[in-house]
Amino acid sequence: MTASTLTADCERPDDESLPAYLAPVPTTLEELGLRFAWLVVAINLAGTAFGFWYYSGQFTRTATVLWPWVPDSPLATLFVALAIAAWKLGREQPWLTALAFFGNLVLGLWTPMTLLAFADSYAYLSPVMFHFLFWSHLAMVVQALVLHRISDFPVWAVGVAAVWYWSNLIVDYFVPIVGEPHHTIIPVARDTAMFLEADALGVIAAGEVTFVLLAVFLALAIRVKKCEAARSRA
Repeated sequence: MTASTLTADCERPDDESLPAYLAPVPTTLEELGLRFAWLVVAINLAGTAFGFWYYSGQFTRTATVLWPWVPDSPLATLFVALAIAAWKLGREQPWLTALAFFGNLVLGLWTPMTLLAFADSYAYLSPVMFHFLFWSHLAMVVQALVLHRISDFPVWAVGVAAVWYWSNLIVDYFVPIVGEPHHTIIPVARDTAMFLEADALGVIAAGEVTFVLLAVFLALAIRVKKCEAARSRA
């Protein structure tokens, strides 16, 4: 079997394990999530609805053409709901699973980071809402790290997700296509001085760029490890 064949067809048997840094979620929890997959889908759809409501004010201030780049977290939960539903129906879509992996990992880490970075300025949130946003987004990371169970992350699918989240970075922080950049509204002026001489926009941009690069690395590393396992079986 050639290397090209391996990269084209790297199936994962149920008993195949990945290194802990790629699959840190306990197997018992992975199995539980997969067993109750439709409940996970429903929870994510509910989170998507809440998220679109949460962003409703920002939609009114954003040109319609850029609406797809505004609701970052709700889109991520929608991606994972659709990806898991497609898998349960026997029609797993690698590009959709890759988008779900990127979105839930990136936004699941970026939101808690932002809440902590501007914790004093988020004092207007009730403690219940603050903790709900913080822990629900960390839960997104957990479900992202279970998606290796339903997909092999082919390189082309990782490319689709990387291009989408690259475009999100461009629109959010670097090149405002229509009007202002369209990152999630933060509770301070974007030029507010932060640590290490960075401004507020720079801090959240650095975080999101870092997490997108992390998602690219993890998705491709999962692909490589699965292909290595396929080679050893051959």
